[in-house]
Formats: sequence, C-alpha cells, structure tokens
Amino acid sequence: MLQYFVNRNFEKGWYLTSSPILTANWELPSDERWIVPFGGGIGRVFKMGHQPVNVQVQNFYNAIHPKTLPHPQWQFRVDFTLFFPKEK
Repeated sequence: MLQYFVNRNFEKGWYLTSSPILTANWELPSDERWIVPFGGGIGRVFKMGHQPVNVQVQNFYNAIHPKTLPHPQWQFRVDFTLFFPKEK
C-alpha cells in the first residue's frame, strides 16, 4: 500500500486535494498486481460552534487495475475529522 497527499489551499479554509491509496496484491502476476486510482476532491476546514472540523470528499477512477478479477472501477471517499487543538 502507498498513499501520497497533494493539497492546494484557498481562502476561508477551502482546499483541493488528492490522496489516492495505491495497493498491490503480491500473489498476482506482475501485470495484474496493482490498483492505481486517479482523481481527487475538495474539502474545507471550519468551525462547528467552537469545534474545528475538516470535511472532504474525493472521487477516484482506478486507472490501473487487475483485468481478470472482479474489482471496483471507482472509489468514493468522504472524510469528517474533528480537531482537538491543545489549549495554551
């Protein structure tokens, strides 16, 4: 498994992001081994009351995938993260 992160931040907490999860099944032949998604999404960091949160959605097409096994062609991810910053 390999995951990288690319973000482009904008005003008011908005950002574009891409963080695909590349996976390999080492028991398959080399030309059938990898799932490599391509895509990205959008997110925003903001406060709900006094609680800082991060919400993002991403969509990926599996550009490289095993041809002989059933597999999903698309991945859709929704993330909701609560932040607990250390009080000073």
